Amino acid sequence: MRRADRLFQIIQVLRRTRKPLTAEAIARELETSKRTIYRDIATLIGQRVPIRGEAGTGYVLEKGFDMPPLMLTPDEIEAAVLGAQWVAGRADPVLAKAAQDLIAKIVDTVPERLQPLALEPASGTPPKWDLPPESIDMTQLRAHIYASKKILLHYRDEQGRDTERTVWPIAVGYLETVRMLAAWCELRKDFRSFRIDRMTEALFLDEKYPERRAALRAKWMQSFSLNNVRER
Repeated sequence: MRRADRLFQIIQVLRRTRKPLTAEAIARELETSKRTIYRDIATLIGQRVPIRGEAGTGYVLEKGFDMPPLMLTPDEIEAAVLGAQWVAGRADPVLAKAAQDLIAKIVDTVPERLQPLALEPASGTPPKWDLPPESIDMTQLRAHIYASKKILLHYRDEQGRDTERTVWPIAVGYLETVRMLAAWCELRKDFRSFRIDRMTEALFLDEKYPERRAALRAKWMQSFSLNNVRER
């Protein structure tokens, strides 16, 4: 690995964690020696990269440091394109178009020698789903998740029974062939998951739910994964 690439990778490794990382841990990941990592970190600090810490205790990259957004490695380009392909084939039309635009931006931004990684990637995703269009506004659904606002759902279960639920939306998840909304259900007073294709109508309320979104999401993640939250 060239030294310039290794310096970049050290910053990337430190960006991934908030806990101090020892030179030994960094060296193990980059397959080099601790002595080399000590020298490289001294170089980065000398270039005013805000790394704090010392040998033996570990190093942390302080907040506020950033690099040009598309200094991507070949593996990062392939990962980004693979993810964007998946979204383009499975998300709602707005996100699908955004994924296609992302691939185009990657192609336009990375050096010419790396463009084939985005235009002709070695990895690919299965064919896109053939799903009926949603009966609800997915863009508004995501906006309500971010805004911590309630939604009144009209929902039809697998037996064809219609119910009405006021929910606190948490996240949209993508399973094998369906999209799901994870939410706190006021009727059940518990976490539930709702299939997007069974929502016949959604009224997006202005009322915020009484809990912080981050706290609600943390409780949901502690209690259930999206795959085992009970439907309805």
